[in-house]
Amino acid sequence: MLNRLWLGLFLVAAAAAAGRWLIGGDAGVFAAIVASLFAMARLSVDVMVLLFGTLTLWLGLLAIAERAQLVQAMARALGPLFARLMPEVPRGHPALGLITLNMAANMLGLDNAATPIGLKAMRELQGLNPSADTASNAQILFLVLNASSLTLLPVSIFMYRAQQGAGDPTLVFLPILLATSASTLVGLLSVALVQRLPLRDARALAWMAAGLLVYAAALAGLASLSAAALARVSDLAGNLMLFGVIVAFLLVGAWRRVPVYEAFIDGARQGFEVARDLLPYLVAMLCAVGVLRASGALDMALHAVRWAAQHAGLDTRFVDALPTALVKPFSGSAARAMLIETMHHDGVDSFPALTAATMQGSTETTFYVLAVYFGAVGIRRVRHAVACALLADLAGILASIAVCYWFFGAR
Repeated sequence: MLNRLWLGLFLVAAAAAAGRWLIGGDAGVFAAIVASLFAMARLSVDVMVLLFGTLTLWLGLLAIAERAQLVQAMARALGPLFARLMPEVPRGHPALGLITLNMAANMLGLDNAATPIGLKAMRELQGLNPSADTASNAQILFLVLNASSLTLLPVSIFMYRAQQGAGDPTLVFLPILLATSASTLVGLLSVALVQRLPLRDARALAWMAAGLLVYAAALAGLASLSAAALARVSDLAGNLMLFGVIVAFLLVGAWRRVPVYEAFIDGARQGFEVARDLLPYLVAMLCAVGVLRASGALDMALHAVRWAAQHAGLDTRFVDALPTALVKPFSGSAARAMLIETMHHDGVDSFPALTAATMQGSTETTFYVLAVYFGAVGIRRVRHAVACALLADLAGILASIAVCYWFFGAR
């Protein structure tokens, strides 16, 4: 799948560039493509350098948590649920506790913590994988749940809106929650359908119902706060959770007589190995994305969508928000740039800007996640992971458009 996908990105870019040259007379497109190739190769190294630090820190802390039996305790607590969702993972396996920590970090918008924890979880799942280069069912479900981007506190979106002068930076809070919930639900159901997971099992339904109740209660509580209070809670919750987890790991480790410094050093060494192995995968995927963007293929796709919407008699205001959605699966930084450009061009509280912000908060950098998580364990055959992850992205985009017309359609 990755072979065809990677080749397809280059072929689409080549066709788009040839069209711009032969039809539009734009001979400079090839210079832009070559420049993008080198820029993306350099960016891959920059990303890897950043990952060296974060992976070293969090894998060191996770080594303390594992020796203190914290991860194993979380895995035992979630055994009944994951026995249904990931039947090939034994109850009490450390991967289950790491998956829980990863999902909690993602919900709170703690990307710097979520990625190293997720990579550790993927390596644990790889230990159970009977095929070294083919994704297992458990690995696919875990990746799709990551790519669906379930977020409770989209702090970064609030920050972007505040930087652009929004009177109420948290105006998109509820739309993002609704759209990201739709994305995660579709991602889970698509994987469950392909893998024939028993979601109608009584225990699985009970666990998911309990999770939904907790999520709904948190949503109701946050929705009752004022914009200023919500921004304060978002900032405090994320940072308090992050530092609280670190202190908890250290205290429990010390209480259980774990040599915390030595355990940290042993775990931190793995960060260098993981980050080093990621570089080829990052270069391959980011260069393909850069070529696609520089060729103008994304702009052509936007024109096609606008034309189709006009001929169908639909409101076309949502099309101005689509650049963020189209580049988000490939590049988080590119999507952020698109979002800020839309805010600047159309106004921070315009319909396109609000829709773009909702899309940014409810979708994920799917191909980056794919390259990083599967690249870390040497997976080359991803089976249905790409299709299910992109289906979740599509659900998030469509839900963002629908929710924003519901909330802001009169603007």
